Amino acid sequence: MGRWEPNARDRLAQAAMTLFQENGYDRTTVEEIAARAGLTERTFFRYFADKKEVLFGGSEALHERIVTCIADAPPGTAPLDAVAAALESMTPFFKDRRDHARARQSLLAVHAELRERELIKLASLASASAAALRKRGVTEPAASLAGEAGIAVFKVAFERWLEDPKAQDLSRHLQLGLDELRAVTARTGPEAPAEPPRKPAKTARARKP
Repeated sequence: MGRWEPNARDRLAQAAMTLFQENGYDRTTVEEIAARAGLTERTFFRYFADKKEVLFGGSEALHERIVTCIADAPPGTAPLDAVAAALESMTPFFKDRRDHARARQSLLAVHAELRERELIKLASLASASAAALRKRGVTEPAASLAGEAGIAVFKVAFERWLEDPKAQDLSRHLQLGLDELRAVTARTGPEAPAEPPRKPAKTARARKP
C-alpha cells in the first residue's frame, strides 16, 4: 500500500497552477509538478490521468451534486427549475475560488486542447442532467433541452462572474442568466407580414363567333 500523503490532490493542483503561470502550460511537466508539491510522479497519477486534469479537479463531485439535487427536487418541479436549483447548489464550491478560476480561465483562453476538455466536461454535465430528469419521468426532448439549456446558462454565468468588476456572487449571475433565458423563450417574434391577396388569374376571353 502506498504511503498516504495529506492533502496530496490540493498540493498537486496548487503546484501545477503555480508552474503553469511561471513557466507556461506547455513547458510544465508532470515531473516538475510532483516535485514542486513534494510528491512523486506515481502519486500524481494516482489522482490525475494527465496534467490537463489538474485544471478540472472537482468535476466528479459537481457531476454527483447536480444529479443528486435534480433527483431530490420536489415532485412537480418544472424540468428547468430542477436544473436551476442543482446549479445553484454548486455555487458554494466556487465561493472562495474566484482568483484560481480566473487564472484557470486565462489558460483555457490560449490553449485549444484545454477548451476542448472543458466543453467535454460541460457536455457530460448536460447529459447527466438530462438523464436525472428522465429518471423523474421527464420525457424527451424536454429532458435534453432542459439539461443543455441549464448548462449553457451556467457556462455564461460563470464567465460573467469571472469578469464582473463588482465581484457579485456566482448565484447572482446564474439567476440573471436564467431570467434572461426565460424572457427570451417567452417572447414571440415579430409577426410575418401578411401576403398581399393574389389577383385572380386572367382567363382568356372567349372569341366571338
